Amino acid sequence: MPKATRGKRNGASHSSIYSHAGKSSAAHNLFKMKTDIGQHVLKNPGVAQAIVDKADLKQSDIVLEVGPGTGNITVKILEKAKKVIAVELDPRMAAEVTKRVQGKPESKRLEVMLGDVIKTELPYFDVCISNTPYQISSLLTFKLLTLLPSPRTCILTFQLEFAQRLFAHPGSALYSRLSVNTQMWATVTHIMKIGRNNFRPPPAVESSVVRLVPKRPRPQVSWEEWDGLLRICFVRKNRTLRAGFLGTTTVMEMLEMNYRTWCAQNDVRVEEGQSEQEGESGMEVDVAGGGGDEVEEFGDEEEECGGIMDVDDDDTPQFFQDELDEKARQLNAKSGSKRKRKGKVAELVREKVRRVLEDKTELADKRARMCDEGDFLKLLWAFNKEGIHFS
Repeated sequence: MPKATRGKRNGASHSSIYSHAGKSSAAHNLFKMKTDIGQHVLKNPGVAQAIVDKADLKQSDIVLEVGPGTGNITVKILEKAKKVIAVELDPRMAAEVTKRVQGKPESKRLEVMLGDVIKTELPYFDVCISNTPYQISSLLTFKLLTLLPSPRTCILTFQLEFAQRLFAHPGSALYSRLSVNTQMWATVTHIMKIGRNNFRPPPAVESSVVRLVPKRPRPQVSWEEWDGLLRICFVRKNRTLRAGFLGTTTVMEMLEMNYRTWCAQNDVRVEEGQSEQEGESGMEVDVAGGGGDEVEEFGDEEEECGGIMDVDDDDTPQFFQDELDEKARQLNAKSGSKRKRKGKVAELVREKVRRVLEDKTELADKRARMCDEGDFLKLLWAFNKEGIHFS
């Protein structure tokens, strides 16, 4: 009987089931983790404490915690902060983290929001701490970078390779649009690695904790313009910028449409008419002058279906991809399934793009993976001066 009694207490004990799970198969069956939505609960209390310590919390801080799980980090944050806003997708987890502080004074300082953090309108907070589900790593990073007012600091746990991409430098294999955006809008530093066995269940890869501090004051650059430029440049980061712009039909059509919009908004008259600089077959002609094989002709199925829409899914959050899809639908509705002969406006835009790449910035032959933040700022400034916009 005593053994049965101890077994019953262990089965009812929160700390046994959730802090030391894996020792009890019965407990695991009662609360099975949903790994398909990235549920990997941090079970090492020492690591949890280190994460909270790295946030340098103040007693007046409101902390946003993304994915609180069973509350192992939550209770440690409540020891230092004024309030915790925990956003949890799984109702079981939301109920569990609530029970962790039920009947305690801390319960008045915990607000649990049930839902998808990416789709949720977030209230004000000073600090974000997240054991991030790997499936939303990009989405959460972009959301935190665009928040106004921006948080003071973010302590984020990511898959190791994803974390390395955040602070990758030009020329490295992991350098991407994500790298440029993160380093433009925030200062990012690596804090520590976390072995996979510190989680329950263990993920397939190692993890890393990073500190992301949004820059203050924020760069005086439009996020939409900046990210629109990067999306084009990193469609094929190993291609030259000349090929990425002048050699991609969909990009040029999008820029033409944006230029027409800019002209309409600024009372600039655009001269319509048929261009004479075009081949009989309807294919584009290299007006950049000696572009060689960097500027491609069009008409093959791969290019017609590719272009700007062929983007690395890991680098492109869905809401950005939806925007690109809508832009493509607009272009297709306007021009039909066949390429139309180019007009004077299209040639004007093409010449403006050529002038920016070759004359004003001299970056035409540089590849996106080798460009740094200064190069992209130079490009954006030069394009905008020509009336070429990306949003």
